Formats: sequence, structure tokens, C-alpha cells
Amino acid sequence: MSTTATATPFETVNNKFPSQIKYIVGNEACERYSYYGMRSILVVFMIQVLMFQEGEATSTYHLFAGACYLFPLLGAFISDRIWGKYKTILYLSLVYCAGHAVLSFWENKMGLYVGLALIAFGSGGIKPCVSAHVGDQFKANQQHLLKKVYELFYFMINFGSFFSTLITPWTLKAYGPSVAFGVPGVLMFLATIVFWMGRHEYIHVPPTKSDGHGFLSVVMSAFKNQSHRKAGMGFLDAATKEHSQEQVDATKAVIDIAKLFAAISVFWALFDQHGSSWVIQAMNMDLNFMGIQFEASQIAAWNPIMVMGLIPLFSMGLYPALDKMGLKTTPIRRMTWGMFVTAFSFALIGGIQIWMDSSPEKINVMWQFFPYLIITMAEVLISITGLEFAYTQAPPSMKSTIMSIWLLTVFFGNMITAYVSKVNFFPVGSTGYFFFFAVLMAVFACIFWYMGTQYKVKNYMQK
Repeated sequence: MSTTATATPFETVNNKFPSQIKYIVGNEACERYSYYGMRSILVVFMIQVLMFQEGEATSTYHLFAGACYLFPLLGAFISDRIWGKYKTILYLSLVYCAGHAVLSFWENKMGLYVGLALIAFGSGGIKPCVSAHVGDQFKANQQHLLKKVYELFYFMINFGSFFSTLITPWTLKAYGPSVAFGVPGVLMFLATIVFWMGRHEYIHVPPTKSDGHGFLSVVMSAFKNQSHRKAGMGFLDAATKEHSQEQVDATKAVIDIAKLFAAISVFWALFDQHGSSWVIQAMNMDLNFMGIQFEASQIAAWNPIMVMGLIPLFSMGLYPALDKMGLKTTPIRRMTWGMFVTAFSFALIGGIQIWMDSSPEKINVMWQFFPYLIITMAEVLISITGLEFAYTQAPPSMKSTIMSIWLLTVFFGNMITAYVSKVNFFPVGSTGYFFFFAVLMAVFACIFWYMGTQYKVKNYMQK
């Protein structure tokens, strides 16, 4: 049974993070170093070493990125029904390590595909479990700390990402693919060890065995019993003939948030392009700045360093200021603002492309700073908020499941980009390509805004 965010009269508010959080946060920093380090050189590796065409490299990149967010469905099922979060994270982390090893030792197209498949399975499988495992460590009288821990969680993600995005492209140029892919593999193995070290301190929420009242069972029951539905009842209420009202309400919560999150998918179609089409644009720019010669894939390091600066600025400055002005920064409002901001970032990057196409000389890559700043603001507004929102909207028996639905939005977003790149509506990196995505994002921002006005906010916490 769920509880609300408010502590009971017999509880005192606890303002300390649980001690075991340090293992999860440390694990996340190392794991993200491995993931983003490997991902930062993928497009360049495919184009310059494996001789992929730009459209093929972009499509492959987004198919892989999407797969990393499809496997959360499997990881959530294993976690919720079989192993629990701890064992799922530990075992699939070893699969993750194997993927890095394959990329490091097998330098051809087949090695690329096998290595990426293993990494997608390992990385994707643990994603919903890690973020839900963090929330499990907090009791009802600590819920006010959830926003802070997810901000810390996201800060460490970007801490690892920043250094890996700077270092890995240089490693590729200096030592070749084996070392460049091997170092992230070592970091992933270290991440697994750090997570294992906290095994005796974690709050282990056991898997909930299927009792015949799960999500799919309730939905099928609703279809089957429509003839028994009374006037004024909703579609799913027909399932109360075979399931309790609480079980039906839990299923309604999953469907409600899935509908809301569907519009978020387009955000990821744009955001993840800072590792593909934006890198391709940078490859055609002047990469020398103040005497320093950068690699095109290093420019993406702006994103994590900006995130680390914007998180405290938004949390301690912008949000409180807006709240005092009477403009309450609810999660849905934050995500809506972020979607409009994302559209603006692509309008800027499209404007740079117009300039590049008309200029006889190469434009300096530092002009990408401004679009990176704008899209990073959107990331803070949407991605961090989404983690917190997904956890609080999830019934206790479906925490990992709803987390996986949140992550599934990234899968669909990357599939949109992979499809557009593959069918070549516009050449990747062209002006039309960037403005197509800017308009698409603006339209879905409006759709999300409307859906958000219809959504009824819920609040579930573990006892």
C-alpha cells in the first residue's frame, strides 16, 4: 500500500542522506564515465576508422542509443519479478563489462555490433533499477531529500561524462581504438566493485512475484469484462470484477504517466544529437581556439560541465525565485519550459549552419557554445525533473516499471532520429535537418503542455 510524502506524527523529519548512498553515487560516476567515454567517440570511430557514411553512422549511433533505453523494460521485469534491484544491477553490470571488452579487442563492424549489443543490454538493463534503487533507500520522513539526491545523482552522471568526453577522444587519437574503448571498460569494472561494496548497507526491496494482478492482467481483464462495466465507470474499472480497486488504480497510474511521457520522446530525438549531428557539424568547423586544437567529439564536454553548474543555479536560485514570484515550479511546468527551450537550441544550431553554408571560411567551433548552453538548460529542466516525477508517480509494486517507461521515451526519441537520418528527408547536418527538428519539438511542447493541464498528480512513497 502506498503512503504520501508527509511523515506520520510518530516520525521526525530526517535531513541526512542514508550512508549507503555514497556507493550508488560512486558507482554512477564510474559507470557514466565508461558509457559516455565510449559513446563520445562512436561517430568519429565509425566515420574515420570503419568508413561509415555520415547518415549511416548517425543512424547506427541512435539505434544503439535507443537500444540502451529499450532494454530497461527487460531489466525492470527481471528486477521487479525475479532478482530484485541489487542482483539485477550486479549481474547485468558484468554483461556491460563484457561489451566494453569486445569493442576493445575486436576492431571491425562485427565487433562493433556485438560490443554495442552487449553494452545496450547491460546498460539498459540496469538503468531503471539504479534510479529506483536510490529512491528505495529513503523512508517517508526523508522524502524531502529525494529532489536533492536526484540532483546529486545527476551531478555525478555529468561529472563522469565531462572527464570521459574530454579524455576519450584524445585517447583515440593518441593510442587508437583498443585503448580508447578499453579505458571505459576498466571504469565499468570499477563501478561494479564500488556498487558491490555497499551490499550489506542497502535497503533491499524484494521482488514482487506475480500474483495474477499485474499490469497486463488488469488490462486484459478490463477488455474481457467490458460488458459488466456500469454507466459512469472508466474503461479499466471493468477489471474490478476480478481485481481490487487498488490494483486497478495502480494500473491507471501507469497508463496516465505513460501517456504524459509519450510527448517527452521528441525531446530525446533532439537532445541526443549533440553526440551525432552536432559532432558532424563540428567536424566541418574551425576546431582551433586560442591556439588549442580540439577534437570534434570533445566539444560535447560542454554539456556535462554546464549541467554541473546549472543544477545548483536552478535549484538554489531560479526555482526559489520563481516560487516567490508566485510562479510555482511544478515538475510538469519545468518539463514544459524545457521542451520549448530545446526547440530554440535547434533553431540556433540551424542558424549556425546557415552561416557556415554562406561563409567562404570555416566558422570557429566555439559558436556552438550558445546552443549547448540552451539545450543543457532544457536537460536540467526535463531530465532531472523526470527522474523525480517518475518515482513519485509510481505505485510501490511498479517503481522500476514506471522508471523503465520514463527511459523508454529515450528509445522512441532515438528511433525518430535514426529513421529521419536513414530515410534522408534532409541530409544529416543540413539547415533543413536542424529546423525540421526545431519545429517538431515546438509542436510537441504544445501537446505536452495541454496534456499536463489534464494530468492529476499522485504521490507514492515506500513505507
